Amino acid sequence: MHELVGALRSYAWGSRTALAQLCGRPVPSAHPEAELWFGAHPADPAHVRIDGDSRSLLELVSADPDRELGAAASEFGGRLPFLLKILAAEEPLSLQAHPSSAQARAGFERENRTRVPLDSPMRNYRDENHKPELVVALDRFEALAGFRDPRRTVELFRALDVPGLDPYANLLAAQPDSAGLRTLFTTWITLPHAALSKLLPQVLDGCVQYLSGGASLPKGRREFVAEARTALELAEAYPGDAGVLAALLLNRLTLEPGQGLFLAAGNLHAYLRGLGIEIMANSDNVLRGGLTPKHVDVPELLRVLDFEPIDLPVVLPEPVGDGSVCYRTPAPEFALRRFDLIEGSAQVPLTAAGPGIVLCTSGSVRLLHGSSQLVLERGAAAWISAADTDIRAQAVDGNAQLFCACVGGPN
Repeated sequence: MHELVGALRSYAWGSRTALAQLCGRPVPSAHPEAELWFGAHPADPAHVRIDGDSRSLLELVSADPDRELGAAASEFGGRLPFLLKILAAEEPLSLQAHPSSAQARAGFERENRTRVPLDSPMRNYRDENHKPELVVALDRFEALAGFRDPRRTVELFRALDVPGLDPYANLLAAQPDSAGLRTLFTTWITLPHAALSKLLPQVLDGCVQYLSGGASLPKGRREFVAEARTALELAEAYPGDAGVLAALLLNRLTLEPGQGLFLAAGNLHAYLRGLGIEIMANSDNVLRGGLTPKHVDVPELLRVLDFEPIDLPVVLPEPVGDGSVCYRTPAPEFALRRFDLIEGSAQVPLTAAGPGIVLCTSGSVRLLHGSSQLVLERGAAAWISAADTDIRAQAVDGNAQLFCACVGGPN
């Protein structure tokens, strides 16, 4: 086991306080800090500290995948199959979806054939992997995720009482399924500027009236307050963006600390604000649908999107029996557990074998392996290779929280 130093990513939507506070650095930070990557992705691998030296985790794994990854080396082509992050969103991320494995392979090969540079802003596929992902809230976390039941969306449109929405409400009412959602989303995301500049202000006015009580809604039935506020917030951040309309079609949810959200391939989503642990297949493939100045490829996005409506996809932690809780997902590349360690309690076994990454998010934790030990402060992480067995953890000077990411399922 060795200390793992994450790669800090700065994006405009990041926070100047959340990651700095978590890692014990001065606040505010010089630039918005959006993500801290703990993994071996070629775009920005974390670094392992070994005997005073620092080495890229990507290099370490590539040099001896059998030792570092064990059985996972052959299963995942000698690569660490997951990427663990801390995500800190102060402003909304782009409206986006991720491809399936087949879509990613085909898209990656297609863009290679047409010689689109890997670092080109016009590139859709930067690798050939899919990207299922799980985010677990560390504080209150707001998101849009998956297409809402069309019948509920019709109710939202009626509640806003905007004449310009009537044709679209009628469309969904007549076809309340994935086909109706595809038709409406495609219409809105490709709406000519003149039509968009007419419809969007009407919708935003309707949201204002709804929030002020001016909409014709029975007293006590204010179930779309969050959706209306979100539309106004998105419009302020991205004026004139068709993604504001598209966001009205999605589930709006709030994760409380400890709750998770799993997103399979094709699920349209946007994280709005909050601090969370994110784990995903080791990919950086993103198809954007708006709410961003970055490249938006509408035809490719429509190829990837799953328009089947879903319920709020919240993942609740389940007790495992070893003192931890797990967040179950169908993804074979990763599994995530959380340990809430009590000061003065006995040492807790973390894993029978690596590969894995442990990340301290609260308090201080002592990791023990034979006669070796490593203390992780809040915001620090460690790499556990497949050769490291019988790793134990213990809280230091107060209670602590530890997340353990591994391959395929809890060990």
